[in-house]
Amino acid sequence: MASETNARPSGNSPDVALPPLSAPTDPQSGELPAPAPPAERVGFALVGLGQLTLAEVLPAFGRCEHARPVALVSGDAEKMSAVARQYGIRPESCYSYEDYDQIKDNPEVEVIYIVLPNAQHAEYTVRGARAGKHILCEKPMATSVAECEQMIAACAEAGKKLMIAYRIQYEPLNRQVQQLVRQKAYGRVKYLELMNGQNQADNGQWRLDKDLAGGGSLPDVGLYCLNTSRFLLGEEPVEVSATIQLNADDPRFAEVEDLVSFRLRFPSGAIASCASSYGVFNAKSYTVHAETGTVRMDPGFSYRGLRQERIHAPGGSQVREQPENPDKDQFALEMDHMAQCVRQNRTPYTPGEEGLQDQRIMDAIYLSARENRPVALPAVAGLDAFRGPAPEEQA
Repeated sequence: MASETNARPSGNSPDVALPPLSAPTDPQSGELPAPAPPAERVGFALVGLGQLTLAEVLPAFGRCEHARPVALVSGDAEKMSAVARQYGIRPESCYSYEDYDQIKDNPEVEVIYIVLPNAQHAEYTVRGARAGKHILCEKPMATSVAECEQMIAACAEAGKKLMIAYRIQYEPLNRQVQQLVRQKAYGRVKYLELMNGQNQADNGQWRLDKDLAGGGSLPDVGLYCLNTSRFLLGEEPVEVSATIQLNADDPRFAEVEDLVSFRLRFPSGAIASCASSYGVFNAKSYTVHAETGTVRMDPGFSYRGLRQERIHAPGGSQVREQPENPDKDQFALEMDHMAQCVRQNRTPYTPGEEGLQDQRIMDAIYLSARENRPVALPAVAGLDAFRGPAPEEQA
């Protein structure tokens, strides 16, 4: 929190100061919000009006400072019309999947946010880039390495930015854990435990359709374990080993896997033990075990309500610290980052290359499980080899 008695704005808003509400001995207010004027914000088109878009992404624009919704794309005209009225989007900025390419003629749209089933990410990213728009695409990036490479090439050819929506890498508590790991606050990290699971509803949803999802729990929720371990350490794994439980007796898993357990070995010697499932009670946590302390995020992967705990023993007495959660909207953070990258002509922190690397590793995980053996991965030198410049820290 700011220590000044007058809360002042950050960013590009007018220089407004307010008198303090509390005495200097009490906690002080943080900085005032500093949203860009609406006309200066980057306009986003949302492709797909499913659960994630309606429950999380569109409401998050109310907490954005640099992004605003200006267009919708959906196959359900009636639903799209209702949503457009709710968010003040003009009828002429509502598109079907068939006339999606006409978005090229809408100057308000600068970024297209792809929120579709995994197997459709590549097509709508390529079409969007060819329409002259920057792309923010939900994770997993696609369903194959070839599709990821096609998406990267299309955006590069069009001279447009491509960002993958890895919201965890923009969330403050998770970024704190990364800083503790990178700074070796508790010595060298030896072992990470990561679990992301949920009990998936049996309602014909696309996540249980292999043609649309590309896989089961691994590319959906297991990807958080994979990507977060890479994000925290900054290294790339050199070996994976995996076991997969298909659970064919459960009709939900007639096409996709349920439980995936995999281990990642990193150049520093750190081991990440990861698991994901579509058939367990909600579990979204991870623990980092280092030489002189432990950091736990439970939950660590949820949209809200994250909690961090640090356990160490300064002076020989064990203490537990629980930093305050800044409670930032993760979708607002990632969309604002993309907007700032567009305005400042910067490479996103999680570009297409980050998504491509995860897809390569997921392919190795599936191969390891099929052949019941460890799979070696190509060595990658340096830290954060597939990321762009770090995002600006939020107030």
